[in-house]
Amino acid sequence: MCGRFSLTSAPEAMRALFDYKNLSNLEPRWNVAPTQPVAVVRPAGEGSGRRELAMLRWGLVPPRARDSAMAAKMINARSETVAEKPAFRDAFRHRRCLVPADGFYEWRPENGVRQPFRIGMKGGGIFAFAGLWERWTAPVPVPALGLAAGEVLESVAIITTDANEKLRPIHDRMPAILPPESYGDWLDVAGCPPGRARALLGPYPPGPMAFYRVGMRVNNVRHDDPECVRPLRAAG
Repeated sequence: MCGRFSLTSAPEAMRALFDYKNLSNLEPRWNVAPTQPVAVVRPAGEGSGRRELAMLRWGLVPPRARDSAMAAKMINARSETVAEKPAFRDAFRHRRCLVPADGFYEWRPENGVRQPFRIGMKGGGIFAFAGLWERWTAPVPVPALGLAAGEVLESVAIITTDANEKLRPIHDRMPAILPPESYGDWLDVAGCPPGRARALLGPYPPGPMAFYRVGMRVNNVRHDDPECVRPLRAAG
């Protein structure tokens, strides 16, 4: 699965990689958690050929949901069932996006505790998860989200797939990471139908990837600072 990630890269580097046109003023995030706003890259209008950076709530709320309570359970969509599962099917066909990151976290039992690892690319570069997004109209006021009746919430889920051989000792799943040459196809829902899009969602090659242990600070969603990504020093 993917339940936490980081995005600390400079806005200029992000614009260069993802080719969106609107200006961004993103603050570094070291510990992004579900139900929080996350940056996504998506088409800027049907047929425009342009991309935009938008902030969406992490935890997808399908348009027909009665309320937003299910969002906390819909942070991930499995690649194996995303094309058929009712909650994700329409978004997979019509509303695909990229979720920029420069690291994500996973936990493994070690010595009686759940040890967190930060996983990313060698050198710490930016990459993108395959994502889906939806619009949900609040049928009644939702004070917790600051929504009045009739207002729209845009939300996102990150797709997961089988872990590659490097990450399998930590967890059997990983987020579906797309190579830059696939960004255009993934976002082009008209030119890249579901069967072809599904083929993009395999495990990312292990060679460019790296991971290391981090401290327990990342376990608390209230902690969002550079200490979350600092490598854990061995005892002694």
